[in-house]
Amino acid sequence: MARLPLGRFLLDSLDWSLRSRLDALAPERLEVPSGSQIRLDYTPCLEGRPPVLAVKLQETFGWRESPRVAEGRVAVLLHLLSPARRPLQVTADLASFWANGYPDVRKEMRGRYPKHPWPVDPTTAEATARTKRR
Repeated sequence: MARLPLGRFLLDSLDWSLRSRLDALAPERLEVPSGSQIRLDYTPCLEGRPPVLAVKLQETFGWRESPRVAEGRVAVLLHLLSPARRPLQVTADLASFWANGYPDVRKEMRGRYPKHPWPVDPTTAEATARTKRR
């Protein structure tokens, strides 16, 4: 007999209204501007830290601020990744990263990943999970 993890068992035991409320407060996935649905990691919440969203930087173009959960009370900690899915930056303040950290990241990554977009203003650029069009 297969065993359900305790968390799955507890979620499955909730009635529809409680489950939908929980999904609204703490969604399993977030849709990023590129259209991808990316899973949130709530494990850090067990230690009082915010949930984590590991996402490629180019997929967040268009976001001006960090996404929030729990009816806007909790900013998600973004692990912004390179096109090779290596960490570039960790931030809960995306607006500050765009203004202060992104120009340096852009300068370095443009040479390393020339087939990927590195716009001057990422808040108005189109998000993508792909390389530049030819």
